[in-house]
Amino acid sequence: MSSLSYRCGHAPVDSLHGPVHYFYKESVMLPFDRRAFLSLAAAGIASGVLTAMPLAQAGANARIKAIAFDAFPVFDPRPVFALAEQLFPGKGAALSNAWRTRQFEYQWLRVIYGRYVNFWQATDDALVFAAELLNLDLTPEKRSKLMNAYLELNAWSDAPPALRELKRMGFKLALLSNATPKILDAGINNAGLMGVFDKVLSTDAIRSFKPDPRAYQMAMDAFKLPREAILFVAFAGWDAAGAKSFGYPTYWVNRLGLPAEKLGALPDGSGKTLTDLVAFVNA
Repeated sequence: MSSLSYRCGHAPVDSLHGPVHYFYKESVMLPFDRRAFLSLAAAGIASGVLTAMPLAQAGANARIKAIAFDAFPVFDPRPVFALAEQLFPGKGAALSNAWRTRQFEYQWLRVIYGRYVNFWQATDDALVFAAELLNLDLTPEKRSKLMNAYLELNAWSDAPPALRELKRMGFKLALLSNATPKILDAGINNAGLMGVFDKVLSTDAIRSFKPDPRAYQMAMDAFKLPREAILFVAFAGWDAAGAKSFGYPTYWVNRLGLPAEKLGALPDGSGKTLTDLVAFVNA
């Protein structure tokens, strides 16, 4: 592994406690057979998403002109799943596990099927399935509360100062997310980040989802920059692998202390916060 890889240490997974954290540990990593199927199927329609790429060379950070962020290194999704536990005491972790897993599977499978729906609809469908799977009484009120929690997300505490520092350093900043524009705009407003992002890019505009290469292409088109000049910042390991395979210099904000996905592409750097990202681009 290159000396640039994983320069910031990871907290051990066992240091994460509570039902919400348990959800994340379990749900981010799909069962092997299902993940393998989705990876291979996506590769068939996305022309080489999982192809390994070489890590960045020393000094490559000097070429970075813009930084594109997935939504969740910036916005903290944990309150959505804390609400699940509040509404279904003792069942929130199980509901969150099933919901989160199906949320991404439904996005990717619909792209493969050629029957696109946006992030909001796929998330709602996944919630209904998860509740039925667990025989939970998902009333219209509870369903609405859980879905609307995505419109109430706020930033991780380290995100606003780090983003403003990156802006001060002269980087162009973008959000590049599978989430809908409504979710992204709500998060920006909730966090007081108006004017921080030069571009707010939802893959809904191309009726697809990351890791489709067309999704990553959106930042190049928006900034009119080559891929080597754009650093992609991921929350999920699969997104880091997808962006790296596309050819972006890639940084993984591994807030959950997870191992790297075994998808044939490693990020150029990793840390637990956006403060670590600032240090990385300064290196």
